[in-house]
Amino acid sequence: MKRRVFLAASLPAVLAACGADNVWDDAEEVRKARFVSDEAPSITLFTVIGIPRGQGGHSALMINGSQRVIYDPAGSWKHPRIPERHDVLYGITDNFKNFYIDYHARSTYWVAEDSVPVTREVADLAIRRAEANGAANKSFCAVETGTVLRGAPGFQGAPSGFSPIKLRNWFMTLPGVTSKRHHDGDPANNHNVLIRQKDGQFTGYPRT
Repeated sequence: MKRRVFLAASLPAVLAACGADNVWDDAEEVRKARFVSDEAPSITLFTVIGIPRGQGGHSALMINGSQRVIYDPAGSWKHPRIPERHDVLYGITDNFKNFYIDYHARSTYWVAEDSVPVTREVADLAIRRAEANGAANKSFCAVETGTVLRGAPGFQGAPSGFSPIKLRNWFMTLPGVTSKRHHDGDPANNHNVLIRQKDGQFTGYPRT
């Protein structure tokens, strides 16, 4: 049985405010969830962008190295089969990656998925930095994403500050970056995606 330890009181799951949730799941759950992708090592920046004004709603990283994780600083997405430790989400199969995107894409936000190829060593360093960074304070998603990136070779120029858009604009200048856009007409309350998650198998995404 999963033992989920909350080290601090949870805040409401509000995307625009990047609501924080300080969780430390059991080591055995983290070990069992480990997922190794057959895709090449990479670091992916997710940016949630408002419609129609283009404001930044959230920043997060998906890191594919010796395992694939999502670093979701001050994020609000949860799934009962995904263990978490201080904003690092483990067991990110393609199915759960798509759930993560689907949760954030809605009528009022779209999701940018920007990826840069890296060596396995750089990806694993980024994972270790995310694990060591601790839980992010509310609204610090872009700040802490930039902090993790700056410690990885090739990403030292990541900007500081609270703007997901500024961080994405910089990330888009990196060599070899590839991009996808995910759009969704779901209402802004996430009700539909939470229903889709209930059965554990994603069938309706990605939309690009």
